Amino acid sequence: MRRGNIPLKELASLPSFYFVRPAWDKEKLAFYWDKTGRVELYTCSLPDGTPRQLSHGEVPRSLRAGFAWSRDGTRIVFAKDKDGNEQHDLYSIDAKTGDVTRLTDTPAAQEIPVEFSPDDGWLTMLSNRDGQLNLYKLRPDGSEVTPLTRFENPVLTGGIWSPDGTRVAFACNETDELKNQDIYVVNADGSGIKRVLQVKVGSKDLPAKWLPDGRRLAFTSDASGVNRPGLLDLETGEVRFFGEEGVDETATTVSRDGRYLVALRNQDATIRPVLYEVETGKARTLDIPPGVAYGAEFVLDDSALLLTHTSATRRPELLLYDLKSDTYSVLIPAEYGSIDPSVFVPERYITYRSFDGLEIPAILYIPPDIPEGERLPAIVVVHGGPTGQFFRTFDPYAQFLVDRGFVVLEPNIRGSTGYGVAFRDMNRYDWGGADLEDVAAGAEYLKTLPFVDPNRLGVFGGSYGGYMTLMQVVKKPALWKAAVAWVGVSDLLRLYEKSMEHFKYYLRWHLGDPEENAALWRERSAVNYAQNLKAKLLLVHGVNDPRCPVEQSRLFRDRLLELGHKEGEDFEYVELGEEGHGSSDISHKIRTYTLLAEFMTRNL
Repeated sequence: MRRGNIPLKELASLPSFYFVRPAWDKEKLAFYWDKTGRVELYTCSLPDGTPRQLSHGEVPRSLRAGFAWSRDGTRIVFAKDKDGNEQHDLYSIDAKTGDVTRLTDTPAAQEIPVEFSPDDGWLTMLSNRDGQLNLYKLRPDGSEVTPLTRFENPVLTGGIWSPDGTRVAFACNETDELKNQDIYVVNADGSGIKRVLQVKVGSKDLPAKWLPDGRRLAFTSDASGVNRPGLLDLETGEVRFFGEEGVDETATTVSRDGRYLVALRNQDATIRPVLYEVETGKARTLDIPPGVAYGAEFVLDDSALLLTHTSATRRPELLLYDLKSDTYSVLIPAEYGSIDPSVFVPERYITYRSFDGLEIPAILYIPPDIPEGERLPAIVVVHGGPTGQFFRTFDPYAQFLVDRGFVVLEPNIRGSTGYGVAFRDMNRYDWGGADLEDVAAGAEYLKTLPFVDPNRLGVFGGSYGGYMTLMQVVKKPALWKAAVAWVGVSDLLRLYEKSMEHFKYYLRWHLGDPEENAALWRERSAVNYAQNLKAKLLLVHGVNDPRCPVEQSRLFRDRLLELGHKEGEDFEYVELGEEGHGSSDISHKIRTYTLLAEFMTRNL
């Protein structure tokens, strides 16, 4: 086969859109788009308006937080950090003129806008300006910043105003079980905090949307073992669930008239919106192509849904789905430049057996037209989280690696979401244990394929995936020939010391108390086994990363140098300026794609 059909720089430069949000009138929308070569904020009238660029360099280059429309549609409040450090401040941009006003100035804090109150008098935000991540309100001009909660554990979700503006819904945890999340309501003045839903201790119960009657609240709970959408009557405490037992669905929104609830059904690494009649519970699926559809929002007097749709061979597109005719139009089509979309390979959804018999679902990409007898190098990619998931979406990393003759396996190892609570919690207190074996089992599966060279296997991952990559090369050194750890973790205890309070909470949830479980935290840290490294290794890290600080890669590099490894020969090390925990900026993507492709090509 002829390889190298995809120009890497062009692939990384193709325009992408992010954070699509309709205005409250449901007649227009806003979104981030890098059509000009860098991320900017755009607005667009529905049903078929032309996108209008609103910002001109004022918004962040890379995106970690979204924005909030004012109820009257005159302004948008967005979060902006400095070079990927995620210490966001809030800014307001005029929806007509594009004039920008700074609202908050907290260089050491992370602030995320949530929602304007019904009268536009307040904006809720999540902030850790006082240490822990909690819920606040502030005036639209940035004044009168007022805490609504002061919990010891983080408020990770919520800030949703009731229709009459008297209450705000959110989720938090006051139990000793750190994976637990309950739904609370607080009065608009910060008084009367009340827990309104705890399906059971240990379940994650998360608010989604108030119904227009102000009495009922749509939510998602995983108490049954998978995510299920439900409705809570706050006056009676009655709970009603939608969907089927064992089918993973997440509530997203409710129509303005309260007749319909939208949930996203996660099955076999695909996502499909499901429309439920609130009164009857009757389900309706939408007539859209296979793949992943997300971001469902009602628009145009509830007559249509905004959806983002993608598949393994099709880049994301923004669709307007007409609920009356079951047809859709494309608002933002996928762009491919000079690249022929036919070069993108379809995925194969497979399972393989891990060391203990557990079936691991995975997405497999195979180059087409492999000559008989040819053996290709293969790469196992590990996702972040670990509470994340690989979906059957367009994956530019997989596509350009396959285009260069690599077989790519993306496993959803234990600890992944999308396969139920029991599967998600299987690597709790066991990072670098059975999950490590799941990744290694993926490599062993690849060895059984007749077109894979068993002596040319690589592993690659970012964040938790970078952690797992480092653990693989020191715990399974004979298995791998090359590895790329991108924004990875090498020393769990040092990571904890340098983390923000809500990140510390996440680490304790997964690994237990760092003092009580110190032996486990040390044993599952790759830096303590660096002497076992045999594979060619590339360490890549953004210097402003707050989630997995650059120190984590520096520690591993320094340990390798102490052991006599030579940088540039035995391993390679790259720090990325103006970048944090990954980046959506086009210039940064080009840099990352190129590093990965060149390293794997040289070493496999």
